[in-house]
Amino acid sequence: MNWSVLAPAIIVAGVCAFALLERAFPYDRGQRMLREGFWTDLIFYTLIQSYVLALLIAQLTRWIDSSTGWSRLHLVSDWPLAGQVAFFVVTHDLYIYWFHRWQHSSPILWRLHEAHHSARSVDWLASTRSHAVEILINQTIEFAPMVLLGASPEVPLIKGVIGALWGMYIHANIGVRTGRLQYVINGPEAHRWHHALDADAYGKNLATKLSIWDRLFGTAWLPDGRKPSGYGLTDVEFPTNYFRQHLFALRPLEPSRGAEPPVDGRDPGRDGEPAVP
Repeated sequence: MNWSVLAPAIIVAGVCAFALLERAFPYDRGQRMLREGFWTDLIFYTLIQSYVLALLIAQLTRWIDSSTGWSRLHLVSDWPLAGQVAFFVVTHDLYIYWFHRWQHSSPILWRLHEAHHSARSVDWLASTRSHAVEILINQTIEFAPMVLLGASPEVPLIKGVIGALWGMYIHANIGVRTGRLQYVINGPEAHRWHHALDADAYGKNLATKLSIWDRLFGTAWLPDGRKPSGYGLTDVEFPTNYFRQHLFALRPLEPSRGAEPPVDGRDPGRDGEPAVP
């Protein structure tokens, strides 16, 4: 099976499927496909940034490997292909949970992450809107270990497909209801709350693929009978231009004034108990 051909074909098919499902079964009715920022997200984030960063991360990984020779140890080479994929999916997902949690509590890291939360319409394409430095960090940590530990050449391609499809899925404007499966596997119904402006949803549903991390570490939130009141940022006017969006992260941090609100400017309000399906 030629994954170098199959992987992009599956991702393109996934894009088409999610775009159609959003039209047929929307979670938020009336959300436009060609919404604000659509072309910036598609051309600059999805196509140009992804391509450039892929080349940079590949070069960086080769440099690390040539300096250390770790891939020659073949630490996971003898594992079954499915076992290799499962190992890298689960370990990276746990890392992403904790890094994501740190981003929501650190004013400096929030500056890199707020681009992702700036979308006022959350859809499959919004999954690609992330600051280049954030992607450089996370995807180097995602893909470099596969090479350095001697994984099969198919593993990065398969993992890339899983990551791309899952990212689009959890951001998609699809009115899917997965019930108790939400205890283990993340989906749009939970992740839309992560992007919500509602105070009681702040810092919730930080997991990407496995929602079990949110349940284990106390950040799960899925209230019954409610929908998010809106999405985006409340404390800043985020630029619309791709380059200005990146430079916006470099603006000076406000001086500390003692007890500070959450880094994205939302008031977390009172603590609430997360509801479950």
